[in-house]
Amino acid sequence: MASTGPAADAARTAFRELMDAKGHAVENAREAVAGLEAAVAAGALMRTPLLDQMLGDLMVALEQEEGQKLGGKSAEAARFILRAISRELENA
Repeated sequence: MASTGPAADAARTAFRELMDAKGHAVENAREAVAGLEAAVAAGALMRTPLLDQMLGDLMVALEQEEGQKLGGKSAEAARFILRAISRELENA
């Protein structure tokens, strides 16, 4: 059952705003994930198995070595996965 209430709605909205924000997709993705993790920790949203899988996939796309810059493929993957997470948030 999906989370309901003002806190859940605010968490979904905040995630989508960060997902659509101007700036580098990789940095936006990191901020969106941090906000999502905080919302789950606060009990505003429930973690679903599919959401867990998507977050894991996103973290792989965002991995980087010290000093390495992530470029086009990571940004494209991050945007794609963020859109999928946004759809799954209706079930979280």
